[in-house]
Amino acid sequence: MRSDQVTGRTWGARGRTPVVRRTGNRFSVNAMSAISTKGRMHFMVFTETFDAQVMCRFLARLAGHFDRKVHLVVDRHSAHRSKAVRDWLDYHKDQVELHFLPSYSPELNPDDLVNVDLKRSLPRTHRARNQAELAAETRRFFHRRQRQPHIVRGYFGGRHVHYVLDE
Repeated sequence: MRSDQVTGRTWGARGRTPVVRRTGNRFSVNAMSAISTKGRMHFMVFTETFDAQVMCRFLARLAGHFDRKVHLVVDRHSAHRSKAVRDWLDYHKDQVELHFLPSYSPELNPDDLVNVDLKRSLPRTHRARNQAELAAETRRFFHRRQRQPHIVRGYFGGRHVHYVLDE
């Protein structure tokens, strides 16, 4: 999520360009999530660059929430395929297994709909003034979705992601 991201619409009087006030500061936060067909959602919001260490930290947190093996469908991001992640998975093979989507196929990833939903849901009237506010708004979105399993299950409703429901 970026502070200078354009979301939503506005209006203006005919012939007058509307002005949307902003701080001019540029900052961002990153988020990753895992969703299940049963409506569960796990997430992590972070400010550093997404890399193998962040992925391993997320996998460890995710594995700690389950008493059985987690099967996670991921894209082919370099962090997902890194040696550090492969080593972590080898050491935790009874806890987590990754399944890779084909290259260049975001439509097959129901978790990409979470990102779309997040960007649409961030407040349009009040813009975050700093990174901490943006992180807090992002966490509020994820906490709200965790209490709305019917919406999380809906991310699997697209015809391209029915493969997940077939098993």
